[in-house]
Amino acid sequence: MNTKTTKIIYWTGIALTSLWFGTSGLFELTNNPIVWQITQQLGYPAHFIYLLGVFKVAGVITLLIPNKLLRLKEWVFAGVFFDIIFAFVSKLAVLDFTAGIDAIIAFVMVTVTYAMFRKLYTATYSPVTLN
Repeated sequence: MNTKTTKIIYWTGIALTSLWFGTSGLFELTNNPIVWQITQQLGYPAHFIYLLGVFKVAGVITLLIPNKLLRLKEWVFAGVFFDIIFAFVSKLAVLDFTAGIDAIIAFVMVTVTYAMFRKLYTATYSPVTLN
């Protein structure tokens, strides 16, 4: 796969991830009744929902800055993976498997995006200069 294709896949993934998690974060910060009802049904307290919204919006902003904050982007990807995994397990435990299908789709999307991130930036930057 050439660099141009890798960049297209990466930025498409970043756009979709940002749309997905940015919207979710804004809904959490603005008390969207549907998002809040489901999240509280899963057993999460209100203060956690706000915190999740803040970190999602901050993470999306970080992901959208091109060629900067690469180490922080690694942390954002980790946070997104944790969010997806916790959402899936919570939905599986409280609701049912079909409620967690969105988490499976998100996991695949973010995994491909992260693989393209690593492919683009591992060759360019050594671990010492990854910042």
